[in-house]
Amino acid sequence: MSRAEYCVVACAEEWRGAGEVLASPMGLIPSLGARLARLTFSPDLLLTDGEALLVGPDGEVEGWLPYRRHLDLVAGGRRHVMMGASQIDRYGNQNISCIGDWERPDRQLLGVRGAPANTVNHPVGYWVPRHSRRVFVERVDMVCGVGHDRAAAGGAGRFHRLGRVVSDLGVFDFATPDRSMRLASLHPGVGVEEVREATGFALAVPEEVPYTREPTAGELRLLREVLDPAGLREREVRG
Repeated sequence: MSRAEYCVVACAEEWRGAGEVLASPMGLIPSLGARLARLTFSPDLLLTDGEALLVGPDGEVEGWLPYRRHLDLVAGGRRHVMMGASQIDRYGNQNISCIGDWERPDRQLLGVRGAPANTVNHPVGYWVPRHSRRVFVERVDMVCGVGHDRAAAGGAGRFHRLGRVVSDLGVFDFATPDRSMRLASLHPGVGVEEVREATGFALAVPEEVPYTREPTAGELRLLREVLDPAGLREREVRG
């Protein structure tokens, strides 16, 4: 099994038990994860083509989802998104807008987009294909997605549901007293010190860190033969 296949399964786990909600995965690995979840342990999950249709795991049309209806799902908390992060800090504050000072940034990125509303209205997770100190930073240059500390300070904690961060090195959650990031599992072949070296802040690490769960034989068959027979997943995650 490849590192990429562990990452797909780790992303799929974000939607375990989600029920009938709209999955909004951003990126190839999260998209494969959402489709795998739909075909296995989350059969009620709704998938979209990103434009105006509800689709099944193989792309067949299942319904109409106009943009206004999509916004209703967002506002009502019935979407579960897995976004990317150009930067993310220990409390889960995420940046996809710019690198450097706001008034004169070194790099212009996507922009804030819908990240603030995503992180105060419905469940959010993150996918980072290249875990490094450039991404896992002490302080993000701009807050787009809201982290645990800012949600609490702004009185938005009631609707703030920040789940897991999946990277090419492991899986991370916020199951600590101060809701700071914790190493939840390591992908096989990765060590704790490797993760610490690649993280720009002090990461909470339990005494015993499990490995990310293996894909089942059925999940591997679906992934390799149905969802991604061309093996595009291997291009996104280093070996």
